[in-house]
Amino acid sequence: MDIKDKVAVITGGASGLGEATARRITGMGAKVSIFDLNEERGEALAAELGDNAAFFKVNVTSEEDVEQAITKTIESFGGIHICCNYAGIGSAVRTVGRDGPYPLDQFKYVIDINLIGTFNVLRLAANEMSKNEPFNEYGGRGCIINTASVAAFEGQIGQAAYSASKGGVVGMTLPIARDLSSMGIRVNTIVPGLIHTPLFDGAPQKVIDSLATQVLYPKRLGEADEIALVAVMLMENEYMNGESIRMDGGIRMQPR
Repeated sequence: MDIKDKVAVITGGASGLGEATARRITGMGAKVSIFDLNEERGEALAAELGDNAAFFKVNVTSEEDVEQAITKTIESFGGIHICCNYAGIGSAVRTVGRDGPYPLDQFKYVIDINLIGTFNVLRLAANEMSKNEPFNEYGGRGCIINTASVAAFEGQIGQAAYSASKGGVVGMTLPIARDLSSMGIRVNTIVPGLIHTPLFDGAPQKVIDSLATQVLYPKRLGEADEIALVAVMLMENEYMNGESIRMDGGIRMQPR
């Protein structure tokens, strides 16, 4: 896919991985709709990126929010060709802790945002992509990129909900790619390791240094733009489909 003049929906687009992807692809001539709950950051980023960007306040678990934002995206830019799902939350609660069992509502909350929210956005975006005129000789109409985590494979102590949510994203990648193949819509998932996003802001340097020692090479945390580079590759490379790609410096997470 030639990214120039294509329209991308980016959830969690106001910061971190989403912001890095929005910046990179607008620089390549794409138009982006930033879906996020952080109005201040989202509006500021859209203003900075100019006429090729728009911000919409969206709760990814809300069918109404997503439908309205997708409609406004099409009204603003004429269609949707790319959907990048970065919105998500972390969680660190043991199955049984000092205060008793993991509260079920908290477990469901993580699943609702990270897994169901991802599916909610991609299904509605894919429905619009299916209406696109093919942009290549093989009937290509769109590209979906989800975000999981190495916790999908090596969840640490306290990560039952988070690992389940990200494992679900990995698990649904291939069947959704198969579902959408006849429409010319590709589906892939990026599986990041330890990436230096705003989640690490305020963390003691000794903690960051300790985490970096677990990475095979290079001995540092990943940068958000390195994830954006993988996203660009997945957009451009038409033969990438149904895959979950680790981007982690070779790290294999330990139990704690």
